[in-house]
Amino acid sequence: MLKEITNLLKGEVTARVESGFPERVLNICGEYGIPFWDLRWESPVAFTFTLARRDWKRLRKLSKRLDCQLTAVGWRGTPFFLGRLRHRYGLWVTTGLCLLGLFYGSFFIWDIEIEGNMTVSDQTILRVLEEHGVAFGTYGYGVSSFRLRNDLLLDLPELSYIAINVRGCRAYVQVRERVEAPEIISKRQPGNTVAAKDALVTAIQPWDGEKMVLPGTTVTAGQLLISGVVEDDYSGVRYLRGMGVVYGRTWYTLQCRVPLTAAEKRYTGEEETYRALLVGKKRINLYFGSSISLDNCDKILSWDTWSLPGGIPLPVTTETAVVRHYELEERRRTEEEALALADQVLTSRLAGYIGDGEVLSRELTGQVEGDTLLVTLTAECREQIGQFVEIPKE
Repeated sequence: MLKEITNLLKGEVTARVESGFPERVLNICGEYGIPFWDLRWESPVAFTFTLARRDWKRLRKLSKRLDCQLTAVGWRGTPFFLGRLRHRYGLWVTTGLCLLGLFYGSFFIWDIEIEGNMTVSDQTILRVLEEHGVAFGTYGYGVSSFRLRNDLLLDLPELSYIAINVRGCRAYVQVRERVEAPEIISKRQPGNTVAAKDALVTAIQPWDGEKMVLPGTTVTAGQLLISGVVEDDYSGVRYLRGMGVVYGRTWYTLQCRVPLTAAEKRYTGEEETYRALLVGKKRINLYFGSSISLDNCDKILSWDTWSLPGGIPLPVTTETAVVRHYELEERRRTEEEALALADQVLTSRLAGYIGDGEVLSRELTGQVEGDTLLVTLTAECREQIGQFVEIPKE
């Protein structure tokens, strides 16, 4: 396979030999080291074979002293292909201009890749970079990471490190997000831990202070659980931080109403496709008029970035918009569908109440009232109910 590719790059000629003694041509090839292949006899006095382009020229000179007819019947390879195009000056000029444009464009940034960010979005970083002169189309060799680093960190306080490395027409932005220091707790400020909500205490772990209830005790919201005021016979009254965690069982009853009738989309099957070219920051629409002509339709956008072989990006992106038309139809929900929808809403609301707690048991019931379904969620949970409250200084 590699040999065939090499022969095509160099060019190969299929020749036909006709002579009373055709084997003399083969003897010359052997004497002067001219390789050939695909030998095929047409008759006792004629055959065809293939050889390299440069060997064809040698063989023509050597065969002049022989009484034979040497004819080229086929040409293959890159030299012959380019030879057919040698008089197409417009093609060569266009190719040269394209290569010159690619060479000139390689000095500018056409792609920005961001790594290391988790909470800070790419759009935020790109916006700040653009404000400091680093954007699509920026001259790559004019970007100084050392000079920009301090200015970028001032505008992005969420980051602790940022570096910009330009390689070709791509800029690699490496960031490291700042880790917030934990809150410093002052033990000099006394306080108490009270119940944040009504619950049945299952476990209590005082870190500092004295616990005021035992597991199995039912408490109400605001009741003292861990006291920061401790009194003994030796040191008298002491004011402590009164911190700790208290776990308890809690009960919730949540309700919501779900309409049994709803408007639903029914797609008509009519679709329209619109395309546009994004060259740098310029948009070129490949259609006339607005991309959406009616209100009742969905618009689905997709982008396809152009690139050269090897993954080298180009500053050209094709934007495709598919518009799907629909009609609104009123449909009646079943009780099962309404119950499932209410389950999602009430479960999300319950998760906001209990935080890191867990649901021990739950029951979901529904009751039809007119055109709505009244859904009730009853849940038993286990959660941390302790809330620290400082004791005001006198």
